[in-house]
Amino acid sequence: MKYVSEYRDEQKMQDYLSAIAALVTQSWTLMEICGGQTHTVVKYGLDQLLPPEITLIHGPGCPVCVTDADIIDQALTLAAQPEIIFCSYGDMLRVPGSKTDLLSIKAQGGDVRMVYSPLDAVNLARQHPQKEVVFFAVGFETTAPATAMALYQARSSGLKNFSVLTAHVLVPPAMEAILASPSCQVQGFLAAGHVCAITGYEDYNRIAQTYDVPIVVTGFEPLDILQGIYLCLQRLEAGRAAVENQYARVVTRSGNSSAQQLLKEVFQEVPRVWRGLGSFEQSGLALTDPYEYLDAQIRFAHCLQAAHPSIAKDDERCMSGLILQGIKKPCECSEFGARCRPEHPLGAPMVSSEGACAAYYRYRPTRQQSISCAPA
Repeated sequence: MKYVSEYRDEQKMQDYLSAIAALVTQSWTLMEICGGQTHTVVKYGLDQLLPPEITLIHGPGCPVCVTDADIIDQALTLAAQPEIIFCSYGDMLRVPGSKTDLLSIKAQGGDVRMVYSPLDAVNLARQHPQKEVVFFAVGFETTAPATAMALYQARSSGLKNFSVLTAHVLVPPAMEAILASPSCQVQGFLAAGHVCAITGYEDYNRIAQTYDVPIVVTGFEPLDILQGIYLCLQRLEAGRAAVENQYARVVTRSGNSSAQQLLKEVFQEVPRVWRGLGSFEQSGLALTDPYEYLDAQIRFAHCLQAAHPSIAKDDERCMSGLILQGIKKPCECSEFGARCRPEHPLGAPMVSSEGACAAYYRYRPTRQQSISCAPA
């Protein structure tokens, strides 16, 4: 396991921690944008190993967590229809809508299936021509190309019984919304390496210059994150708002041109409501005109409107919106580990494998163990 262990080398991690301690001359607050990075930070206790001048806060980088309750309610309605095979990634099965979740619909007789790829859903549509197959498309720019390929194949082969309920979201608009907020604490970003593997990072230069923040494209192993923190702090200490690529073994400046071309053909940017955060302009993906007939919201519009005449509301006890903005941490929520647990979550961050609340519950399961994460 050389290519994993070398990014978990204890001595190299200690070297970077020492270099960070020697570098900083004042307090700085950094946000890791991706939920995968959050899990690494919490699992390895990186936030607790850093000098006290450095604060890490967790961003909205969990696409499952930011999927709006209203679209989840739409998914629940479709999954309950007898003529539909409803397909979803596993993380979405227990994410609560306004009243229930997909696993409960499955328990009540709905044909809900966990898939590992949207192409699995395309194959199910071919195998069951008498059924409608709907894929719940969730994720950032990382997973959107797979959805686009499924739609491309369905259209190319003339598949009539396949459609997609689209909830894809885009990272840069969320970063800008956080930076533009009056309550913003972020002084530097660790950007999501897997997103930039698709998009590249040229567009991040505008964000860095507009908001005067350094952005470091960062991987997901402990040494990746410490390197990303070090590079970000170098720029903060020097007063330079620049973009740098720590994850060069995977990410290039221009990204994956083939994936970008496919995304441009299949999707267009639209406003999207983010759960707990509100609506951001041009932060979501919807199908372009040639693919619109494969949009489940259009195909089943009458069914959805009849079931959901009003917008769904989140559980008022859940503070996931504040957590996803980095304003609060899971251990600061009075419901954490009490009425909100993975088996009975109040919000999506306690469910998803990339959710901040799930990370804290797994690795720091009590408020006492997590207390050091709270601000003094």
